[in-house]
Amino acid sequence: MDQIRQLELENMKTGIPEFNAGDTVDVHYLIREGDKERIQVFTGTVIAIKGEGIRRSILVRRLVAGEGVERLFPLHSPRVHDIKVKSRGRARRAKLYYLRDRVGKGVRLKANFGKRKGPSSRRGLPVAPPPSPKAPEASPPEAPVPETPAPEPKGQGKESGDPAGE
Repeated sequence: MDQIRQLELENMKTGIPEFNAGDTVDVHYLIREGDKERIQVFTGTVIAIKGEGIRRSILVRRLVAGEGVERLFPLHSPRVHDIKVKSRGRARRAKLYYLRDRVGKGVRLKANFGKRKGPSSRRGLPVAPPPSPKAPEASPPEAPVPETPAPEPKGQGKESGDPAGE
């Protein structure tokens, strides 16, 4: 593995949830005001995911007082404290720039409850190695289960009013 990729893998975050374009997310971003630092939450719809590896970034859009505000967040930046997925949206495109021209209810996307397809926020992250096959452990032999006789089905055999069966 080359040295640049090795450095990227060492500095990448591992706790990034999986989300796609069209999902509504909360991005907890560390901002500095004078000498103080605080975390500010930016809630919006992911309209684009760009880059790969440590350079991966998302473009999040929200409406504030009727005006559209977009912000680009590098996923692996130390300033991005946390990302939480609020809802999943169904989008058939990777880039949702057409939402810029829409207002009101036209901005909303349908909910997606099924399997996700398309570019993901986890692209470029290191893949965990598959678990190594272990030798099966010797388990104690199972004890035989005693069989109980099955009850007779109703309607067969002796009947209480049948004199021939007595």
